[in-house]
Amino acid sequence: MPSKPHAPTPHEAVHAFDQWSSRRGFILAAIGAAVGVGNIWRFSYVAGENGGAAFLLVYVACVILVGLPLVIGELAVGRNTHGDALLSVRAVSDRPIWLSAGALGIFGSFLLLSFYLVIAGWALKYLAGSLTGELWRLAGHQYGGYFADFIADPVQPAFWQLVMAALSAAIVACGIRVGVERVNGILMPLLAAIIVALAIFALTLDGASRGLAFLFSPRWEALASPELYVAAMGQAFFSVGLGMALYLTYGSYLPRGQNIPGMATIVVAGDTAVAILAGIAIFPAVFTYGLDPASGPQLVFITLPQIFLAMPAGELVAAVFFLLLVAAALTSAVSLVEVIGAWVRRRFGLSRPAATAAVAFTVYVCGLPSSLGYGLWQDVQWNGRGILESVDFMVSNVVLPVSGLMTALLVGWAWRSSSALREADFNDTALGRAWLFALRWVTPALIAIVLARGFGTE
Repeated sequence: MPSKPHAPTPHEAVHAFDQWSSRRGFILAAIGAAVGVGNIWRFSYVAGENGGAAFLLVYVACVILVGLPLVIGELAVGRNTHGDALLSVRAVSDRPIWLSAGALGIFGSFLLLSFYLVIAGWALKYLAGSLTGELWRLAGHQYGGYFADFIADPVQPAFWQLVMAALSAAIVACGIRVGVERVNGILMPLLAAIIVALAIFALTLDGASRGLAFLFSPRWEALASPELYVAAMGQAFFSVGLGMALYLTYGSYLPRGQNIPGMATIVVAGDTAVAILAGIAIFPAVFTYGLDPASGPQLVFITLPQIFLAMPAGELVAAVFFLLLVAAALTSAVSLVEVIGAWVRRRFGLSRPAATAAVAFTVYVCGLPSSLGYGLWQDVQWNGRGILESVDFMVSNVVLPVSGLMTALLVGWAWRSSSALREADFNDTALGRAWLFALRWVTPALIAIVLARGFGTE
């Protein structure tokens, strides 16, 4: 039996929460939150390591069968209470087992942001290097050495990480409408224009047909690999923003009258489209210049700069590409700061600027080991992974999927069916019942299977 919903205390009720000014504002902010370096840096190298088209096929299936139902569920839970992630979950059920869904989401956001800002700092460093010409003057054709020297430096990565943390905090401190919504309203159209332009440019390269074949013509034997499914599910959680309390928090700022399933579909489709466009922009260039699509995490920071220098107008293309990467990183970092900050504001009664500054500073300090993991602490490893890769693996393949699993079970089983269907704007319809069935059975089963395979192949 579902436990009695939690009624907000007076302190919780008066803890003011903003609202999105418009449907467009929410959609751009939600897509901006989902679209990040996961769609460009991570998607490209994970797809390259896992067979391209076969990975894409499984990834899209994970997004549809797991991602979309969870996004709808999180938005509905968030709007139901207009509170932070933990308060929103508590309004559905205050049993400890269900509260773990909100707590794990906030914890996952914290861990993710701790190393995400490190990678975002790398992107900002490369943008600055491409604009000033330092990247081309110092690196020549030895981009591996340039990148290795940079990430091994005890100061530079931490400095650029700090800049991205400060930028994210400054935006969140301004509030939902003035900060988060306004910045996404500027950056997301810019990001969309850049990624489309880069994809069109890539299609003019000699290796375009081979790049497209790699991305869209599956090698069916690759589907026999358990690692592919683990990678696809982990990428879906990382890229769409599942299990990190993102949509619980953003849903809390949604006013009544906005159709959740329609907006969730647009957000998930937009996020997936950016990932696919990034693949179209990157893989034709990789094949044109005879490089390895399975280059791993170095694909963006080592492989692509070699390509940029070789192609016509490559320095301009590089600057545009790294601007895209920084914009994507910033919009996602802002959303993660907001998720954590919303809970900190309520829990400790802090103002938005104070809570935001506290979150940014704490996350920055906790992210320093990931930043130093390629230099001073490069010998610290678990199962052959460095610090950043270990945190990434734990977040993407354990914390976020478990959090997503708990959220699916919360909405599907702990929430009264009539309430869940009403809050999700389905009401008692066949589509709504299919959504509940997915959250009760399909989504949990898929997550559990992939989790088991992940632990089995570790």
